[in-house]
Amino acid sequence: MWRDCEEPGEFRAPPLEGPSEGGPPQFRWFCLEHVRAFNSGYNFFDGMTADEIHHAQRPMAGWKRETRAFAHGGGDTPPKWADFADPIDAIGARFGERMAAARKDGRVLSDGERRSLRVLGLGTDTDRTALRKRYSELVRRYHPDRNGGDRAHESELQKVIAAYQHLKGAAAFA
Repeated sequence: MWRDCEEPGEFRAPPLEGPSEGGPPQFRWFCLEHVRAFNSGYNFFDGMTADEIHHAQRPMAGWKRETRAFAHGGGDTPPKWADFADPIDAIGARFGERMAAARKDGRVLSDGERRSLRVLGLGTDTDRTALRKRYSELVRRYHPDRNGGDRAHESELQKVIAAYQHLKGAAAFA
């Protein structure tokens, strides 16, 4: 769009008229050399008053508007949870799993701690003593020295060791 330029316009520049009203903006397209020339002479604040410039430069400029999804005006009502279908009960099942997995002592378990307990085959109300006992039992079961040097269960042993290391430092088992 630069006068007398034959290079293909690969770089977008703002429209000459300013932002469009409603429809898609009609950008200008320049070659690299001319978009650099355009950018060096472009002034965003050209034509603004001092108050408008100050308002545009304040630290929170642009953060005041709500996104369309959460805006309260214009007749748009926010969606209700009842409007969403959960055919496989993914949300409810996850919430129910957490509630069922609550500990009697009130300590909260993270998802990683729950996974580690499943690796060890333990429930959520396990105490530190039962944790140590189960760890010892599984190490004896999977260790190659107890299986005549057979390393077939080595991956299970590594999982058990990693799970125990994770749980022994957890606040829920302190």
